[in-house]
Amino acid sequence: MRNKPVLTSALITLAATLAMAPATSIAAPAAAPQPVAAAPAPSAAVTTPPRLVIALAMDQFSADLFAEYRSHFTGGLARLASGAVFPAGYQSHAATETCPGHSTLLTGNRPAHTGIIANTWIDQSAARAKKEVYCAEDETRAAADPKDYVASVGHLLVPTLGERMKQQWPAARNVAVSGKDRAALMMGGHVIDQVWWWKNNSFVTLDGRAGNPAAAQENATVAKLLAKGAPALPLPAFCAAREGAVQAGSATVGTGHFALAAGDTTAFRASPRLDQATLDLALKLVDAMKLGKGPAPDMLAVSLSATDYVGHSTGTQGPEMCIQLATVDQALGAFFAALDARGIDYGVVLSADHGGFDMPERQNREAMPQVARAEMALSPKALSEKVAAKLGLPAKGLILGDGTAGDFWVDAALPDAEKTTVVETARAILLAHPQVAAVFTAPEIAATPMPSGSPETWSLIQRARASFYGPRSGDFVVMLKRGVMALPQPGPGYVATHGSPWDYDRRVPILFWRKGMTGFEQPSPVETVDIAPTLSAWINLPAPQGAYDGRCLDLDPGPGSTCGVK
Repeated sequence: MRNKPVLTSALITLAATLAMAPATSIAAPAAAPQPVAAAPAPSAAVTTPPRLVIALAMDQFSADLFAEYRSHFTGGLARLASGAVFPAGYQSHAATETCPGHSTLLTGNRPAHTGIIANTWIDQSAARAKKEVYCAEDETRAAADPKDYVASVGHLLVPTLGERMKQQWPAARNVAVSGKDRAALMMGGHVIDQVWWWKNNSFVTLDGRAGNPAAAQENATVAKLLAKGAPALPLPAFCAAREGAVQAGSATVGTGHFALAAGDTTAFRASPRLDQATLDLALKLVDAMKLGKGPAPDMLAVSLSATDYVGHSTGTQGPEMCIQLATVDQALGAFFAALDARGIDYGVVLSADHGGFDMPERQNREAMPQVARAEMALSPKALSEKVAAKLGLPAKGLILGDGTAGDFWVDAALPDAEKTTVVETARAILLAHPQVAAVFTAPEIAATPMPSGSPETWSLIQRARASFYGPRSGDFVVMLKRGVMALPQPGPGYVATHGSPWDYDRRVPILFWRKGMTGFEQPSPVETVDIAPTLSAWINLPAPQGAYDGRCLDLDPGPGSTCGVK
């Protein structure tokens, strides 16, 4: 990767290379058995701290996608897959959305402790007409544009790893870059040297912060691309079988190759070009700040958002996702090669904020006729009307929420006894619906002990408990049955979603890599809250007792341990 990359040509070159790649061949016969080698001695790759910790998040990169495409990766993802591989990582909580998921990655805490219970929640005490609160906003401040908000990390209740590093070593730098504000802020935290995310048509930072030449340079590069536009990306050979139009409401997907019309910022955002620009900005910040070259370890958090945007707008099983993953694999390879060329001693972890599920219309065609969209009867408005009719109450504002599943709130002005009646009436109506798996009240969830043990065995209420924070969570939580997508009406730009308590949304890969380390694969489940304590141990960063919900994962497959005594 060059210091001044030309995004369009770089992507076309990478995709053209992939397009010529043959499909994976049948494995050759096994070689003759070899003598069993002695266990490797601990290497410096796991016994000495790296100078730069890089935490990568690929938004909506499910364990299913990792397994499906793993044999086709030849770039950065292939490099990471040669390290310590945990293919069954878990965002173990129920609210599998972007903000809660990112809040776990570098805090080592579940949403019940980070306070980030969802992307949005209802705060009926908010001193404004709009009671919906975004996880990465300061709702006490009005933006210049009434349709906008003031970005903030104020709702995050715990420190991130980068913040802990700065507290231990004041010379450490904490930097975060993403295609989304909520991703950058949840991974960066409150005390951060540089934080940038994509908004409208450029990378921006927190209100009141000074600009940065690296960001200005990247914005200028992207502006040229947007002004000119770019042709479609070639379809890699192994993606060809995924081609085929599918109708989802008024949207047609399954034939897109990411052509970019001049000035189309929406198409830029939902394409591999956004991830390339994010990595380019990250590299520019590495150079400008000399990350990994200072007297203390530095943190660089990079969240790549395009996989999520592609998943929402076209689903997870079409040619669009295939092109996206093939291209980001090569972009990550170029990013790592650029770091290698700079002689930086870095360690990497890659994971995701949540998984994803393909749109029902394609699933129905591919052996899953039971997959369906949630019915509008489950919406807060429809539920309010049914409950109001039964109890003789006004329907408007009776039950609040932002979808057909997740947290629901009851009008706070009602007396407690009446609120309880509303909740129980709503629960009876919901449980009678064939698409509903469970309904739990706030007192029931609060009384459930915080779960422990292997996350794939947790009950639904335990998954809800890991997402529950009393001051923000709803009066009751609705969980749809497996295969029911909480997106009743698809349309252009939004045909599929995530957010369920089911494993297709909870399971994500967790990959650790450092030059020279001995790789291994551990198929048993671990959690994303294990990442922060693992990285802490890797850089010899002490942590207070009880600082993490997670545990340290030993990255040394030999007799030693990166977590202390084995």
